[in-house]
Amino acid sequence: MPVRQAFQPNTLPIAIANIIPLKVMTAAYRKTATYRRIAASMATVGLIEPLVVFPTTVGNYVLLDGHTRLDILIATSIPTADCLLAIDNESYTYNKRVNYIPPIAQHHMILRALAHVTEERIAAALNVTVATIRERRDLLKGICPEAADLLRNERVSADAFCALRKMKPVRQIDVAQLMLNAKKFSGRFARALLDGTREELLVPTTPAKPRATTPAQQSLMEQETDELLKHADSIKANYGNDILDLTAAGKYVQRLLDNTRVHRYLAKHHEETLTALEQVLTDTAADKQRRPAKQTPPAITAAPTAQQNHSARNPAAHRA
Repeated sequence: MPVRQAFQPNTLPIAIANIIPLKVMTAAYRKTATYRRIAASMATVGLIEPLVVFPTTVGNYVLLDGHTRLDILIATSIPTADCLLAIDNESYTYNKRVNYIPPIAQHHMILRALAHVTEERIAAALNVTVATIRERRDLLKGICPEAADLLRNERVSADAFCALRKMKPVRQIDVAQLMLNAKKFSGRFARALLDGTREELLVPTTPAKPRATTPAQQSLMEQETDELLKHADSIKANYGNDILDLTAAGKYVQRLLDNTRVHRYLAKHHEETLTALEQVLTDTAADKQRRPAKQTPPAITAAPTAQQNHSARNPAAHRA
């Protein structure tokens, strides 16, 4: 089945005065970091992503995507802007289908950009400090390639990478796998795993930072962390079957306890067993309520959008 195009194939220069926005930029929004970042990028490298417009019957154009960019163009007195002509008059897709660039992808994009421009120019384009650019440049310094490959598509915090650098490569791989299984990529989670790491799996530091825990507590944390890493994959693989078995067993036990004679017998002769079974049923019901409902995945828009061009050249830019 052929894919229908969402835009006309070529961009068209259109006068700013003929473009009608669908929303008004507020003074508060103009003070945000997102607005300032986009303004800095446009001042340094110009308009990368064209505006998306739809023609009206009176010769004007309705702006579907790019309200921040249009506001910046008006503020800088730019007379015309390159635009993409949309075939459908809908503005839902553009801000809904956002692909966030993970930190490791930003790192590689910064390295490629540094082969052609200076750190200062990149920092000016992204409205960040040169120190921030250097931090992203050195993001994978001290991280083994295997761990970096595991986390390449995840939004891992900078603090988490700092914690990983303090571990030896074999430990980095184990921790990265556990972070993937747990879907937790925060610095706090990585530091908790760092605290549970045995001394021989840590990168030697001079001077060594004293532990905040007693030797007995540290030993217990190391044992529990090792067991968690050892069984993480098997737990993940068997989770679905275990939940199914628990659900079936819970319904069977519930039917037994609904029987008055069975309930009376257990209460009289096996009170502790009855309490334990009722607690299991209560916990199972509470866990089912906390579990998020399964959502229908959003439809994939086959037609390409101009956002991809903008994101590929500006790794820290937010949607405008």
